[in-house]
Amino acid sequence: MRYMVIERFKNGDAVPVYQRFQEQGRLMPEGLQYIESWTTEALDCCYQLMEASSREKFHEWTARWDDLIDFEIVPVISSKEAVALMTSRHLPA
Repeated sequence: MRYMVIERFKNGDAVPVYQRFQEQGRLMPEGLQYIESWTTEALDCCYQLMEASSREKFHEWTARWDDLIDFEIVPVISSKEAVALMTSRHLPA
């Protein structure tokens, strides 16, 4: 399953986040896969696309960062998957 992870840096401060990342890496446990990320121009929020077999895989990872980041984790599907789902459920053939 893929997840959009929304990271809001506490106090809008990216410096300690990037310092820890530079020193220790992503600190991700096995079973959690980073795909891609984007950061706001203000450097106060990051959006990461990740993959995991279950949402529980995020608990260990977020615990390593929750002193610096507030997390929102949202399960997502691709647009292609959404079209297929809508077609099978709601759209006339």
